[in-house]
Amino acid sequence: MKEFELIKHFFTEQAVRRKDVLLGIGDDCAVVSSAANQSIVVTTDTLVAGVHFPLGTSPKAIGHKAVAVNLSDIAAMGAEPSWISLAITLPEVNDDWLTEFCTGAFELCEYYNVQLIGGDTTQGPLSITITAQGLTPEGKYLSRSGAKPGDWIYVTGELGDAALALQHHKEQVLTDNDIIEQVQRKLEFPKPRVLMGQSLREYASAAIDISDGLLADLGHICQASNVGANIVLDAIPLSDAMNKSQLFDDAIDFALNGGDDYELLFTVSEDNKVGMETALAHAGAKITCIGQTNSSQTISTTLNNKAVPISSSGFQHFSSKKAASTDNNI
Repeated sequence: MKEFELIKHFFTEQAVRRKDVLLGIGDDCAVVSSAANQSIVVTTDTLVAGVHFPLGTSPKAIGHKAVAVNLSDIAAMGAEPSWISLAITLPEVNDDWLTEFCTGAFELCEYYNVQLIGGDTTQGPLSITITAQGLTPEGKYLSRSGAKPGDWIYVTGELGDAALALQHHKEQVLTDNDIIEQVQRKLEFPKPRVLMGQSLREYASAAIDISDGLLADLGHICQASNVGANIVLDAIPLSDAMNKSQLFDDAIDFALNGGDDYELLFTVSEDNKVGMETALAHAGAKITCIGQTNSSQTISTTLNNKAVPISSSGFQHFSSKKAASTDNNI
């Protein structure tokens, strides 16, 4: 199957047909329109086999995750995801692999009303690059730079499971199969917190998605906002699978430094705290207050109301530490 036949067969047919897509797949460029008084947010992420997902990962999981990590960035900006472009490099054309990949990708696109509007296909080592675009009311997007000293720090969901699954795959952590089945799904099928991100537009002072690890991504907010923070370690939400299989110190290390959670980390002022908690009560995931910002410009942690030392080792590309994180945007 040649390139244009591949594109037509696997990527042209999709359930989503947005009215704001004036010209989709098939021309040199796609053409989209946005309503008045809306801003467009744009993000790009690349997944490389053996770096961002284990080589034995199912193609359905790869397709899902490729879309999900981009939609998680859109969620962190408080935007509604709208369109994606896909550039995929394949070692060979494998019909079964591509069918499963498209199933994983398009299921998530259909759920969030996102249309694939273009991209590119090439031959080479397996990698997937997606550019996602979303819409937000003009001036209502979230960023990393709005936190103020005294803001409360929150996270969605539970942290560390994806990192536990990855370390098990690398045979650096051994645990029961039923535990691994639970945490493996968090690694392979992350849930972008799109609705929660949109709900936060009216309340959050700063936001980011957790892809490089809680400490690393909180550090991005602190640096952009020129604030410090204190994290209460015993407040960090951990899953039952994590608590059953790991000692507390190891579980907290996974949560702080593991990455690949794709939960939202955000700050809220005292005045907005109650309104935010009410607005997010039915938005699809639990939220947990894990600390507070301050003017120190450093990150500290406490356990049982006592200061404890921490080690920050979140993922960075081109460093000696190798882990699986996909979001290190410039």
